[in-house]
Amino acid sequence: MADYKHEFEDLILTVIREEASDLHLSVGRTPYVRVVGELVPLVKKEPVTQEDMLGYLSIIMEEDKKEAFLKNFEADFSYSYGGKARFRCNAYFQRGVINIAMRLIPEYIRSLEELNLPPILETFTMKKQGFFLVVGPIGQGKSTTLAAMIQMINSGRTEHILTIEDPVEYLYKPAKSIIDQREIRTDTESFHVALYSMFRQDVDVVLIGEMREPDTISAAVTAAETGHLVFSTLHTNDAAQTVDRIIDSFPAEQQNQISVQLAESLLGVFSQRLIPRISGGQIPAYELLINTSAVQNLIRERRTHEIPRVIETGAEFGMIDFNRCLAGLVHDGEVTPENAMLFSNNPKGLERFL
Repeated sequence: MADYKHEFEDLILTVIREEASDLHLSVGRTPYVRVVGELVPLVKKEPVTQEDMLGYLSIIMEEDKKEAFLKNFEADFSYSYGGKARFRCNAYFQRGVINIAMRLIPEYIRSLEELNLPPILETFTMKKQGFFLVVGPIGQGKSTTLAAMIQMINSGRTEHILTIEDPVEYLYKPAKSIIDQREIRTDTESFHVALYSMFRQDVDVVLIGEMREPDTISAAVTAAETGHLVFSTLHTNDAAQTVDRIIDSFPAEQQNQISVQLAESLLGVFSQRLIPRISGGQIPAYELLINTSAVQNLIRERRTHEIPRVIETGAEFGMIDFNRCLAGLVHDGEVTPENAMLFSNNPKGLERFL
């Protein structure tokens, strides 16, 4: 009989040793890890069998959750390995067999400086109310950025902080603040149910792991309007697209109302990408929209196509233009011009800064 516990432990230790961000397990395929953004096969490992996968699931999932997964065909959950590592996991079926994708969540929450992020983000952690979004494609460090900001509040202010996540990712140790962490399906039914409950829990700051549906977005905006500091994420590419995505998620008859609410409650939108670094590893490039009175008017009037121009000319307000950020990384010798062009949303615009 195979020793699944030993085999799985060896895979986890490989992830830690290789400083990988992800582990991918699929029936009929050698395990893969993602290192500095690149998928690497563990060629010394045997292809995974369906029996292996069921054995691994028994290690990382409680029996009732495993049974629910086998019935529902997909599951989000977290897994902790002996206090050494924590993973955000998704199990799913493809072509009738089980796959598991696991994202490593570092135990240590790094600071903005350690993450090479701009100091201006600290100003948003000092606000008493409003709505701040960190956006970008999957795997670009959004959760890590938000963790650094929440940790700043935790260590610097006396607040009641609530996180609502699916699953819980970074684990916070209360410092000056009280921190409650609620996991979907374990501690609460859904994001919007937890958000509505929050209004009766004397919460000051809330982190919403992801805004997936209008009910959650509406509750988050209402929370920001009613004296709460709200942080969340969206899988969008830039600030203008983020505003459009929020408004367009509502029926046409509600879009004017949400535009007005968003214009009033939004603090800013921070968009980031992880770019391969010349010296090895990755470094973030980013854009920052700050909700000035000019931006408020654009949001109210649905003129979001003008937001990129406002960001480009808004340095005096603390705004950061993505192309200027990329050009700065090239000039500092951090990234190659080729990679800067590859990651730019507007390569022609970037050319004039290089």
